[in-house]
Amino acid sequence: MKVIGIGNAIVDVICKVEENFLTNNKLTKSTMKLVDESEFKKLLSNLRIEETVSGGSVANSIVGLSQLGNKVGFIGKVSDDELGAKYEVGLKKEKVKYFYSKKKEAIPTGTCLILITPDSERTMCTFLGTAGKINENDIDVNSVKNSDLVFLEGYLWDEGEPKKAFEKAIENSDQVAMSLSDLFCVERHKPHFLNLVKNKLHIAFANEQEIMSLIDTRDFNNVIEFSKKIKKLLVITRGEKGAIAIKGDEIVECKAQKNLKIKDLTGAGDLFAAGFLHGHVNNLSLKESLNKGTEMSSKIIQKIGARLN
Repeated sequence: MKVIGIGNAIVDVICKVEENFLTNNKLTKSTMKLVDESEFKKLLSNLRIEETVSGGSVANSIVGLSQLGNKVGFIGKVSDDELGAKYEVGLKKEKVKYFYSKKKEAIPTGTCLILITPDSERTMCTFLGTAGKINENDIDVNSVKNSDLVFLEGYLWDEGEPKKAFEKAIENSDQVAMSLSDLFCVERHKPHFLNLVKNKLHIAFANEQEIMSLIDTRDFNNVIEFSKKIKKLLVITRGEKGAIAIKGDEIVECKAQKNLKIKDLTGAGDLFAAGFLHGHVNNLSLKESLNKGTEMSSKIIQKIGARLN
């Protein structure tokens, strides 16, 4: 298998909202907020659902890799409930091998409310449910060992059981990539993420804001110096400035595509990672991998949701 992803198995519930919905509910635009089940239900009670998809950041990337013709798998924790069944069916439909045997859990399957405002920005409210309770027993070691690369998400990392699951996956894999996921994840787990990026990962994905927060700088030149020093592959998306990959002294940039009819930024980073990893596991150059990532993210932001087809 080319890539196995380990991440939050979350059912995405996509809704369109006006700006005042965010203000009235004290939500900060374009961030992700963790909510409990009752708050999730309260928010959803006033909305019309546009689409329901088997989501989660790494799962979106894995589906993108599958759509590009790669043999891929995914590990993520769901409960044996209605949403858990929907999640599994959704992945199988995308030809993703699901390495998890669901059983009745005390907490239901996780779900994420994706609120899209008229400016196409997305604001997320996530009820992690059982997804965040992943532990080392949920990691299928054989599937990890039989994959060229393991892809993890920062959203999943937490002290305790999830950390043990991460460590088990890292110990058993040839090559590890991880997305830093979100600014709040970086700020919450900064010393741990810094240790992962410097010592455990082969590839780290981040946006400009996340990586600059990680190394406490406001000058992007310091990011380049940091990357050269640690001699790992750092792949950074920079919005309108495009994307950059830094591997030792090799620095490759790719411009952002222009004149796109942006509808929804959900999945932009996830599909960028899918495109880049597709290039990486199929031995394309850094430049070709960056171009593929940019092409994938450009396509996804011109439609609603995080699925290309």
